[in-house]
Amino acid sequence: MRLFVALDLPDTILKTLDALSRQLQPAARIGWSPVANLHITTKFIGNWPETRLAELKSALAAVPRAGAIRVQIEGLGWFPNPHSPRIFFAGIRAPHALADLAHATDAATARLGVPSEAREFHPHLTLARIKEPLDLAGLRKAVANLPSVAFGEFEARSQFLYSSRPAPSGSIYERLEEFPLS
Repeated sequence: MRLFVALDLPDTILKTLDALSRQLQPAARIGWSPVANLHITTKFIGNWPETRLAELKSALAAVPRAGAIRVQIEGLGWFPNPHSPRIFFAGIRAPHALADLAHATDAATARLGVPSEAREFHPHLTLARIKEPLDLAGLRKAVANLPSVAFGEFEARSQFLYSSRPAPSGSIYERLEEFPLS
């Protein structure tokens, strides 16, 4: 099974991001993410044997509880850079507790043999994937004309273990377990 750990977004923010996505989609023919699948990944695990699922859940339950984390969804950007982007994303602003949670989750899964993250933690919401070089001038103009790039804030009280399986319309995520943060 293919797994990841993430923070969920409240419905109010999902609705705001859905409206944003519908507004921007006509400006670029890129791989827009289904808004229902948006989440803040704290740890990508990858393929994991179902026979070891209980062991993984126990390790995640032992991650130190950071307490509720205030998260703001703000700003839009491009990974790896604006000149040859592969990802169009919404930014995340949060206290250092979010990075601490991601590092603690990484450490807990590393003890089970999951490779540790090699890159610095950069929380974001992947709004779209760009698979080939395209003229994104229309999308850039549409973004520049937005009245605001603040999309809401919320208090994360849990992180979740998810499974992901491919489907013709994109990945289907299933929540397997909740891990309260306080």
